[in-house]
Amino acid sequence: MNILEQIYEINFNKVNFLERKISIFNPNTILVGSPKSGKTHLIYDYLSQFDSEQYLYIDFDDYKNDFKEIKENIDLFIKKNNIKVLVLENYKFNLLLPKVTSTIITTQKKNLLNGFEKLFVKPLDFEEFLLFDTKHQSTLNSFNNFLKFGNSPEVLEYSEQKKHQRNFEILKLYCDDKTQLEILLIIIKFSSEKKSLLQLFSALKKEIKISKDKFYKTCEEFEQNRLIYFCPKYEQPKAVKKVFIFNHGLMDIVSYKKNFNNLFKNMVFLELEKRYIELFYLDNIDFYIPTENHIVLAIPFFNDFIASTIVSKIIPMVEQYDIKYISIVTISNEKTIFIGDIEAQILPFYNWVLTL
Repeated sequence: MNILEQIYEINFNKVNFLERKISIFNPNTILVGSPKSGKTHLIYDYLSQFDSEQYLYIDFDDYKNDFKEIKENIDLFIKKNNIKVLVLENYKFNLLLPKVTSTIITTQKKNLLNGFEKLFVKPLDFEEFLLFDTKHQSTLNSFNNFLKFGNSPEVLEYSEQKKHQRNFEILKLYCDDKTQLEILLIIIKFSSEKKSLLQLFSALKKEIKISKDKFYKTCEEFEQNRLIYFCPKYEQPKAVKKVFIFNHGLMDIVSYKKNFNNLFKNMVFLELEKRYIELFYLDNIDFYIPTENHIVLAIPFFNDFIASTIVSKIIPMVEQYDIKYISIVTISNEKTIFIGDIEAQILPFYNWVLTL
């Protein structure tokens, strides 16, 4: 039992962690989500309520572990040490689960287990990012960092020169092969745009040899695990959806040609998606929240010319859907304008987030 005894010595009560907006409450929980989104730190938080002698932590991606030895001895080891909590990181569903009070699992597979709650762990939203970004002393500086490098908690630990490279390395962690990576990259390339799966497949097929079945199956898996999102048009389920990626910071790694508007819209979408179950788009309107009769426009560089242009375009939608609230999210502008009879709030992203 040498391997298990060495694993058992690990004490996570000494690990520093920062609280997230989500926590593990169910004693039997499967954590899923994008790579390096903070699943392990949620486990550290959960384990902090137990004595180190009460839990056993096993990482299936740790090459030091002899899993044949673990499988043969784990039941006896758990009984001998009266272990209450078993943590299985990067679980491959290749171990019969021992009986314990609590089992916490992280996995990138979509398998489900009876009696387990599935908890999706997403990268940081901006409020969480402010807590994690200890290097910057102002909200504006943190916002610039968030905008440029994305929402991964791990990337904060890297120097500015290495942040983009680490984002790409994290992206590859989720992909089983080069084909999956190419699929994810083509979706990132068209993030914030209206694209059907067929259009995305056709664009990728020009670059690599790939079957439609492989492409569609991979996209389904990515969507189920919240790596990609498809935002529908309100009350038009057959209309082309807008595609978004789980980390807006990844959009800078697919092309030297920057599309700042798309990056900004993706960033706004991720904040809304975390807070609203029902989120749609309309003609000339980025996001529509029907439960609040609220529309959100993501316009990074707002000016009087843009104001006069959008008013004429969105007035028909405002009247048709009885809109009560209009938010215009920008990089730095802050003012109030009237669109029809509605007082529209124009706010910088870092202030707008606090109003959600």
